[in-house]
Amino acid sequence: MQFNAYLNFNGNCEEAFKFYAQCFNAKIESLFSYQDSPMAEQVPPEWRSKTMHATLTIGNATLMGCDTPPGRYQQPTGFSVTIGVTNIPEAERLFHALAENGKVEMPIQETFWSARFGMLVDRFGIPWMINCEQAAQRGA
Repeated sequence: MQFNAYLNFNGNCEEAFKFYAQCFNAKIESLFSYQDSPMAEQVPPEWRSKTMHATLTIGNATLMGCDTPPGRYQQPTGFSVTIGVTNIPEAERLFHALAENGKVEMPIQETFWSARFGMLVDRFGIPWMINCEQAAQRGA
């Protein structure tokens, strides 16, 4: 069994996924617009170039998303996409990249459970948590 996050955007999914591909040094596997699908007639003409489905591969993980049809978008709440990394420089790099033009909820810092942890909402409205676990000898 595999769990994947599926993110909803308000018309800027393609921009977000290109940004995430750059941040995570990842590859966009698919990016389909409404106009290239059977759903083309179900959205307004100005929405047809928007993303119906996108897939981004990050290592062995998959992040998916779309532009929610007009009138259906809701600001994401009640969850965060969590990233676990194994080294402090990478945790800090990812945190600062995702936080650019976003909102920092908790600055990245050492905590009692992690070498670094931080929370933010990126410029696209997606909540993230970055966690860099402590080395085993530090947690023992």
